[in-house]
Amino acid sequence: MSRLWARVAGLFSSRTSVGMDKSGNRYFARTEEFDGIMKEKRWVVFKGEQDPTSVPVEWICWLNGQRKRAPTPEELAELEARRERVRHSVAMLKKEEEERKAKKGKTVSMGKAAGPDLKSFIRQFPIDSEEGNNIEGAPDSMPTDGKSDTGFKESDKQKKIPHSLKKQPESSEPSGSGQSFKPGTWQPPT
Repeated sequence: MSRLWARVAGLFSSRTSVGMDKSGNRYFARTEEFDGIMKEKRWVVFKGEQDPTSVPVEWICWLNGQRKRAPTPEELAELEARRERVRHSVAMLKKEEEERKAKKGKTVSMGKAAGPDLKSFIRQFPIDSEEGNNIEGAPDSMPTDGKSDTGFKESDKQKKIPHSLKKQPESSEPSGSGQSFKPGTWQPPT
């Protein structure tokens, strides 16, 4: 019990104030011996509510031992000014981008993403078979009125093809049960 009391008392007596951030959080350090090895312990005393998100990155690095020295007030001011310049640059770039898009006639707000371009997505799939213009599984002859069995015009045939008629690519995934597997014979698909 006395050892515990000595440790608690040592926590308050041997701590060294290292600095304070702009939120008012105070940072402390002390050196203590653990198993014959001198180690530095670092911690923060929050101002008000204990909110770990209020700790700046520079102080987090110091607390975790990624920095040997605590950040100085001059360094913190310089980094805050740099962050403010970056925020200003980003705002200017967004404004220029919106103006450029407005000149092109496409008014798109930066807050919302545009919907997917389905036409370019559909164009990437092959629709003709190797033998000719017929689709696999489709009838060989087309009616003379320009419409197919599906009710689409012949000119729309390449644009709107029922999913069941599209040629499905072969899968590179294994499809067997593994009973015919022979060790050392498998080769990856090329």
